[in-house]
Amino acid sequence: MNLWLRICVITYCLLGTFWAEAQCAMCRTQVVNNVSQGDTSLAAGLNTGILYLFFTPYVAIAVVAYFWYKNAKVNEPKRTYSRTS
Repeated sequence: MNLWLRICVITYCLLGTFWAEAQCAMCRTQVVNNVSQGDTSLAAGLNTGILYLFFTPYVAIAVVAYFWYKNAKVNEPKRTYSRTS
């Protein structure tokens, strides 16, 4: 996979969550009741909170993996190939 495609996929994954709407069934019922009574602030806040809770573990794992990879590259011993006859 080339670098450009990787960048596009990562960007889509990071920015795609801003357009998603995620709600569980019980939360959705509560939000529908509030919206029908004219209160839309709860719906927006709840949706943002669910997306935040969903996305946070993936960001944490990606950060740990990045630093692990960088640390492994720095500490990798230099391999020298010598010709022995």
